[in-house]
Amino acid sequence: MKKLLAIILFLSISFLMYAQNEEVKKAPEVKEGDGPYSMLIIRGVTLINGTGAPPMGPVDIVVKQNRIASIRQVGFPGVPIKSDYRPKLDPGGKELDCTGMYLMPGFIDMHGHIGGSQAPVAEYVFKLWMAHGITTIRDPSCGNGLDWVLDEKAKSEKNLITAPRIKAYTAFGMGNKGPISTPEQARAWVNDNKLKGADGIKFFGAAPEIMDAALRENKRLGLRSACHHAQMDVARWNVVNSAEAGLTSMEHWYGLPEALLVGKTIQDYPLNYNYSNEQHRFEEAGKLWKQAAKPYSEKWNEVMNHLIRLDFTLDPTFNIYEASRDLHRARRQEWHETYTLPQLWQFYQPNRVSHGSYWFNWGTEQEVAWRQNYQLWMEFVNEYKNRGGRVTVGTDSGFIFELYGFSYIRELELLREAGFHPLEIIRSATLYGAQALGVDKDLGSVEVGKLADFVIVDQNPLENLQVLYGTGAIKLNDDNQAVRVGGVKYTVKDGIVYDAKKLLADVKRIVDEEKKKTGFVLKQPGE
Repeated sequence: MKKLLAIILFLSISFLMYAQNEEVKKAPEVKEGDGPYSMLIIRGVTLINGTGAPPMGPVDIVVKQNRIASIRQVGFPGVPIKSDYRPKLDPGGKELDCTGMYLMPGFIDMHGHIGGSQAPVAEYVFKLWMAHGITTIRDPSCGNGLDWVLDEKAKSEKNLITAPRIKAYTAFGMGNKGPISTPEQARAWVNDNKLKGADGIKFFGAAPEIMDAALRENKRLGLRSACHHAQMDVARWNVVNSAEAGLTSMEHWYGLPEALLVGKTIQDYPLNYNYSNEQHRFEEAGKLWKQAAKPYSEKWNEVMNHLIRLDFTLDPTFNIYEASRDLHRARRQEWHETYTLPQLWQFYQPNRVSHGSYWFNWGTEQEVAWRQNYQLWMEFVNEYKNRGGRVTVGTDSGFIFELYGFSYIRELELLREAGFHPLEIIRSATLYGAQALGVDKDLGSVEVGKLADFVIVDQNPLENLQVLYGTGAIKLNDDNQAVRVGGVKYTVKDGIVYDAKKLLADVKRIVDEEKKKTGFVLKQPGE
């Protein structure tokens, strides 16, 4: 029986990696961006430092090579800045006038697949992220192959390519010659995974003794971990079990309501349910939170407080399921026309094979159930944050009508809907992501000594998060004309300044070239 279950796990991983392969074209080694400089002074910004502190400005930020050397308040709002307040520029240095703009730490996407057969151009994915201020990503399953991702990671660290920093997590069991069926095999794989250079492991579930052995060994080795608690194993191993064994973060929400079930021990599946039918899988997932303990009940509180005591991280990825509650909105998002690759658009369409393309017969009843599901899910996540738990920002882009970069900003908006203050959202997107990855010594906040990773925008993102979208936000000007405002102005990574709008223009070029080559015209399903 154990051998059969191990084979099922092995095949499940193979299926989940279906859209990820080694045919993805690597990013070109081209010098883009300006810097790093012996000295870079960013002048006149309002600083949102990522720690939860309120905005402060105007400030001048001094960067030497790729580290923050000083942060100096140089005046007061509405008052001209006196030149003698300002730090002096060394010969050969560079000034960047950002008067009136807002500066934040570089964003961290905790769930960023670099792309598979549906987005087979790494440059396309990387530039969409960078154009939205994302300077670090965690690839949660190395779907293009660990060696492939580690090569891109090394090039990114050396700034040989235009790409975020990469943390590479391997899917548990990936690359093994056969299924892992014993704790000894699990521990051996975990050790081999570290020797290969992986930063951590992404789990989907396995037999309890295998999960326990792998997680504890991974923790002993000092690596981090994530888990999508898939339905095939969650009935016997949920989020609480994983957290107790050493899991450092959970993805999405699978495994959490199962730890909160009341009056039952298994999700209330219809008797004709088939997990391989993705309409079944996602339709029934939308009814799961209603089966969990009620908010603030004894069991609800007990599970939440236990996870917080374990310093456990929630990475909810609200955006990736939003089509489930409003399919029309998701497929009509304005950026699809310009920035979605033809292959990606085709992958999104209703299909019984492509993962996440579960629109076989999706309508009012399913969407209403998912809206109610979101309300309960969001309530748990918001209260988790309120009690001191760590919540991060991840997207899982490349599936279910969610586009890299754009979906990250949407995730910020959804955290706002859940009840987060905008400053709490920025902290989740920056400092908390760095803490979850174990890199907060260098990243996650704008503080002296840390690496120079910044997002700079010419509008106040706290007042309207939509100004961070590459397409900006719509505003009526004093002449009664609708105009676009915002869009990230500069993304700074490792002291190198990138023109975010130019990066987005590069993405449009890639898409236009593919459309021209294939004759593709974007059409909605059924047209």
